[in-house]
Amino acid sequence: MLRITILTALAALSVASLSARPRARDAGIPFDGTPGPLNAITDVQGVEVGHVTLIAGDGPLEVGRGPVRTGVTAILPRGKAADAAPVFAGTYSLNGNGEMTGTAWIEESGFLEGPILLTNTHSVGVVRDAIIAWQVRRSGSGRRDVPWSLPVVAETWDGWLSDINGFHVKPEHVFTALDDARNGPVPEGSVGGGTGMVSYEFKGGIGTASRRLAADLGGFTLGVLVQANHGVRRQLVVAGVPVGREIGGGTRRFAGSNPTDLAGLSVGETGSILIIVATDAPLLPHQLKRLARRAALGLARTGAVSGNGSGDLFLAFSTAPVGTSAAIGTPVDVKALTNEGMSPLFESTVEAVEEAIINALVAGETMTGRDGHTAEGVPIPRLQEILKQYNRLVAPAR
Repeated sequence: MLRITILTALAALSVASLSARPRARDAGIPFDGTPGPLNAITDVQGVEVGHVTLIAGDGPLEVGRGPVRTGVTAILPRGKAADAAPVFAGTYSLNGNGEMTGTAWIEESGFLEGPILLTNTHSVGVVRDAIIAWQVRRSGSGRRDVPWSLPVVAETWDGWLSDINGFHVKPEHVFTALDDARNGPVPEGSVGGGTGMVSYEFKGGIGTASRRLAADLGGFTLGVLVQANHGVRRQLVVAGVPVGREIGGGTRRFAGSNPTDLAGLSVGETGSILIIVATDAPLLPHQLKRLARRAALGLARTGAVSGNGSGDLFLAFSTAPVGTSAAIGTPVDVKALTNEGMSPLFESTVEAVEEAIINALVAGETMTGRDGHTAEGVPIPRLQEILKQYNRLVAPAR
């Protein structure tokens, strides 16, 4: 039987209460910068997140039946408001062995005009079509008409653990993730689109973090959400410490996004990561592209090299007002930071991306999927022991 878990951002619960494992800061891992109150992308006012997690079956792979370890994650920049305006956005591909639909129009227009959905590689099509159906369904309840839509759907490959060719993500799962998206704490690890993902040859998945700038730097908030399915174990760096090499092990077989021989991957990284950056700072599309590029530096802090087979795709958006006018040819007023004001946001992006990735790893509990394939959760006591040896473990956050 398919077990469907609907995980939204729950304002009444702490993130720690959503998982048996602590978040990275709670485990004593040090990070730079000041997080928002939730240390999540939902610290950016208006942003909502929803997950639908699909888990079913064990044992040998039977295409179409399972085992199933997959799902879908929805990010709504301005929530579900019927009259939600577009947001300025920019994208960046560090390595393009992956898919993020709708980016050609973002690059052309500078606008993101709907939600962002994250899922597995072979479910991109059904998720894209379901977003349009969701938008059309809502057009009859006060939402503006939807004559056309170019949804943003991005993917990473979960075929090591899941029956990826069984097409288990259905339109109703997309509808649920969108309808039930909320602000508040964001579940992490093996949830939503991250359910079957593997990162640095440990269990990966969804991670999030945020940063709040000081008042004299604008007081802006920046949040990040990642779907981590990248890296090989020897590369993993935590707080500047070569944790992957210290823990050892790893086969470099299942970090892949598009492997042709699961048993024969022995050279380099073929995994993928999706990084979504949100901010309330007033930025123009070209400035958001600059922000998206900085996500690569946060990724590099965790040891990744973005190998040839890696799909490392990033998107940044701003929830600041974009200016609208019903009259063609009428100018609109738009505010934007100066170039000199961008550097604190660059630094915040690097810091939050690093922490979001480590949060995804720390939250990832050991999972066994198809054909007995197992992705081990990062052993937190061993991780703490290594950090202590390098004088990098700090008192756990309270």
